[in-house]
Amino acid sequence: MKLILVRHGATEWSANGRHTGTTDVPLTEHGRSQAEAAQVKVKAMVGHTFCMSWSSPLARARQTADIVLAGTPYSVDARLREFDYGEYEGLTTAQIRERAPGWTVWDGCPGGETVADVAARVDSFLVEARASPAPVGVVFAHGHFLRIFAARAIGRPGELGRSLGLDTASISIVEDLRDGAAITLWNDVGHGTAL
Repeated sequence: MKLILVRHGATEWSANGRHTGTTDVPLTEHGRSQAEAAQVKVKAMVGHTFCMSWSSPLARARQTADIVLAGTPYSVDARLREFDYGEYEGLTTAQIRERAPGWTVWDGCPGGETVADVAARVDSFLVEARASPAPVGVVFAHGHFLRIFAARAIGRPGELGRSLGLDTASISIVEDLRDGAAITLWNDVGHGTAL
């Protein structure tokens, strides 16, 4: 199976560097424009192939899916929601580090999730997605979530996501090749950053 991963377009909070997990913020006009640009690329990647699509239930991901898929139905799956930042929700990394020097999301969040928690959601989703009869799937989700998703999809620990930067409205591909799963495109925001 080939999974096309689409990070949602920009929001006011993503533009300001605020950790946005469970807060349901909408796309900005710039985020909507980014999703429109992603639509052209995703259409070209999918072509006329039978495809399944899924989105996080959060508005920013659903709005991106609505624009990119232009009316094609998709399933909403709660397992695709963003990392729960708990007490750090809405704060910037600099603000968090005033409380917890040297913190990164990979350390987990008090009152929220750990990388292992998110990886468990990803693993559950991947079992079902790979059982789908469709050869291609499109997943609309979030930055930290998709970084963990890609790591788990290629059979690596979720912490590998630490080394995978991901911009808003970027497109990435994870696919099952003859010799195992691989990331075949990462963080494409217009210049085709192929691996």
